[in-house]
Amino acid sequence: MFKINSTKNLKLILIWIPSLLVAYIFLENGFTKIFYSNGMDKLGVSNTILIAVGFILIISVALFLYKKTLLYGAAILALYMTAIVFIHISKGKPFFLTFLIVLLTLFATYLRKTQLQL
Repeated sequence: MFKINSTKNLKLILIWIPSLLVAYIFLENGFTKIFYSNGMDKLGVSNTILIAVGFILIISVALFLYKKTLLYGAAILALYMTAIVFIHISKGKPFFLTFLIVLLTLFATYLRKTQLQL
């Protein structure tokens, strides 16, 4: 019986690792936009918009981590990063890492969504 519980716990941990990584990436991004928006003058966006986007990211992470609102949070986060990918492409900047974050968000959502009982 010990083996079954340890296997189940390992599976649960492996399912949550991508979600926690996604949460860390977006929380760090959101808090940076809220608390250090004055240092982001190069973006050409007002501080108010950056702070609002920061709050939206933090709320989206909370939605993403709660199982009943997982899809809503994942949709907002994936759409946000998809917009960032297009911004990088339009400015001729490397976009591979931002694209990987979109894929990681979708992968983490898939792992957790297949475990949910509807």
